[in-house]
Amino acid sequence: MTHDPMAGWTDAAAADDVWEGAGVEAEAGGRTIALFRADGQVFATDALCTHGNARLCEGFVESGAGPASVECPLHQGRFDLATGRPLCEPVTEPLRTYPVRIEGGRVWVALA
Repeated sequence: MTHDPMAGWTDAAAADDVWEGAGVEAEAGGRTIALFRADGQVFATDALCTHGNARLCEGFVESGAGPASVECPLHQGRFDLATGRPLCEPVTEPLRTYPVRIEGGRVWVALA
């Protein structure tokens, strides 16, 4: 029996399309997600803010001091990109995040 190391992972985007300090929207497994690169690491989250349904890929990505985060472009609430935890009001509901791996120059996301 052979084991497929990519089983359960969905190809979301080219790694080069996710720029440092920015977000990009992607389709993966029939779902719209947002990909972010901060401090050299790629993060994947649901595409919409839990507070105002704004597109998070248009938000401000912050890294360096404290956890890497994205600020919602609509009401300026922030989410931790690694955990989805709200970092400031008005957001109170966590953002769903997904495991990410880079393989063969592609961003792979585990959506299950």
